[in-house]
Amino acid sequence: MKTVFDEKVRAELIGRINTISDTSVAQWGKMNVFQMLKHSTKWAEWVLGTHKPVYKQELLGRIFGKMALRSNVKDDQPMKKNIPAGRDFVIKDKTGDVELQKKAWIERIAEYGHFDNPAFIHDFFGQMTREQIGIFAYKHSDHHLRQFGA
Repeated sequence: MKTVFDEKVRAELIGRINTISDTSVAQWGKMNVFQMLKHSTKWAEWVLGTHKPVYKQELLGRIFGKMALRSNVKDDQPMKKNIPAGRDFVIKDKTGDVELQKKAWIERIAEYGHFDNPAFIHDFFGQMTREQIGIFAYKHSDHHLRQFGA
C-alpha cells in the first residue's frame, strides 16, 4: 500500500500538487482550490505536530474509530467522495495565494520524510501506528488531489 513515508510516493504527490492551478475546479465537495490547499496543509501540520497541537479523540471516535480506521487502511481503496472535514479543518477563507499555499503543502509533504510525532492522536480514529498514519496521510492527500483532477 502507498504511504507518505515512501520517498517515491511523496515525489508523486508533489508532482500532482504542482499540476493544480488557481483555475482548478472541484469535481465534488464544497471547497474551492485555495480552501482545499489550505485544508490539506493545515491537516498535514496537525499530523506532523507542527504547531504542537493538543490531541483529543472525540466521543464518537472512541466508539467507532478503531473499526473505521481498520476499514480505511486495509487496502488501496481511495477515500469516498464528500466525506466531511473535521470542524478544525474547515477553511472559511475563500480566497488566497494558491501558489503560496501549494508551496506550503509541498513542504509539509516533504516533512513526512523525517516524521517523528509519537503523540499524534487522530480526532476520530484515536491512536494510530506509524504504518496507519503513513497510509491514511497518503489517502487523505490523494483524496483531495483527485477532488481537483490532479
